[in-house]
Amino acid sequence: MKGSYFLVIRLEANSEIRTKSRLFQLQEGYYVYVGSAMNSLEKRVGRHFRREKKLHWHIDYLLRKARLLRAYLIPNDEKLEEKLSLNVSKYGEPVKGFGAGDVGVDTNLYRFGEEPDDTLTEILKRLDLHWIKVKSLDEIIESGEKNET
Repeated sequence: MKGSYFLVIRLEANSEIRTKSRLFQLQEGYYVYVGSAMNSLEKRVGRHFRREKKLHWHIDYLLRKARLLRAYLIPNDEKLEEKLSLNVSKYGEPVKGFGAGDVGVDTNLYRFGEEPDDTLTEILKRLDLHWIKVKSLDEIIESGEKNET
């Protein structure tokens, strides 16, 4: 399956996140990371849930110190990462330069002071997208249909 995804992450304490080439100072709170996987959405998101993995993307370094609470899989043949990131940016505080190397936005990571699920669901409904919310690839929490009321 092709598509995009949201990761909902909890960082319990202020932390320094050092990647191969950058240092990010992050405050405790909830974070939403926007990504895409145009080859295998399930494998990409499954990789994010694994604790043991080779560190490659910025998000890998964050997930060493933070807890991945859940993911939203957004199946779609169109690469929606930039559009989704722009929509999330209206609600979350951007972490400039984090994980957006291949799209036309400054970041794909946004900080929220509280649980962002209502906001994410509203964005997906407004964009008329189908999604599957999971706690792991083995545990589906809910499935949202396009224009579900």
